[in-house]
Amino acid sequence: MKMQSLNDLLIHQLQDLYGAEQQLLKAMPKMASTAKSAKLKQALETHMTETQNQVKRLEQVFQSMGIEAEAIKCKAMEGLLKEADEMLSEDADPEVMDAGIIASAQRVEHYEIAGYGTASTYAKYLGHNEAFTLLQETLNEEKKTDELLTGIAESSVNIKAENH
Repeated sequence: MKMQSLNDLLIHQLQDLYGAEQQLLKAMPKMASTAKSAKLKQALETHMTETQNQVKRLEQVFQSMGIEAEAIKCKAMEGLLKEADEMLSEDADPEVMDAGIIASAQRVEHYEIAGYGTASTYAKYLGHNEAFTLLQETLNEEKKTDELLTGIAESSVNIKAENH
């Protein structure tokens, strides 16, 4: 599809996010099962559930815009998840691995924050009010997850990784 308008670009962004979330859902269980920290494991498991809801929310966004939900393969997420998988394959002490998992997860969160921020801005500008509200809800969840991961890292995981 040739992108001829901001609306076309928004649709492309939404398809990319839809694909990214689906890719992430496949990778998250391994990250959660590898984590040693109970707080980290719980945060990842909670975010898996949120991610499932985010996929459904994106389907609502597509529906609100009168278009079919369609995913495209997100090459950026593919790269981020490949790096995360490589981290999980490292021979690392469990405490250091937890710090690496947080680093990988935050890279993913920052990518999603950028994507949802852009898509919600486009939706607002184009008058897709329902889509804007739904995208903002997901954007807020992504930001909260990022803040939670920072808190876990700074309050315990990074300290344990350094002192191990």
